[in-house]
Amino acid sequence: MIDFRADYRPTNEEMYRLFSSCWGSDHIERDFTPVLDRSLGYFCALEGHQLIGFINIAWDGGIHAFLLDTCVDPLYRRRGIATKMVRQSLELVETHGVKWVHVDFEPHLEQFYAKCGFRPTQAGLIRISI
Repeated sequence: MIDFRADYRPTNEEMYRLFSSCWGSDHIERDFTPVLDRSLGYFCALEGHQLIGFINIAWDGGIHAFLLDTCVDPLYRRRGIATKMVRQSLELVETHGVKWVHVDFEPHLEQFYAKCGFRPTQAGLIRISI
C-alpha cells in the first residue's frame, strides 16, 4: 500500500536514491536539508519504508508557489502517485493564500500536467553554469 505523507522528512540518502532512479546521471549527490528547510511543504510517497515519490513546493512567501522535483520511482509509475502528490500540493498551497502555482516541465510531461489542471504559458529560463 502506498502511503502519502506531508509530515515525512526524507533523508539525504533516500532523496539521492530516488533522484538517481528517476534522473540517472543527471542527478548529483547533495545535501537536501537547505531545500527542505525553505520549502512551503513537500509530499512523499512511501511503500513501507521506501521513498518512491516526492514533490517539493517552493514559495515566494506571497501568492506564488512552484512545484519542483516531482518524481516517482520508475518501478511505481502509471499508478496515479504523481497525480495524487500534485493534488495534495495544490490543496496545501491554497491554505496559505497562494493564488498562482507554477511548474516547469519537459514536453513529454505536458499532457500529465494538463490533466492536473495546468495550462501552458511562456516563461524565461537561463542556466547558470559554474
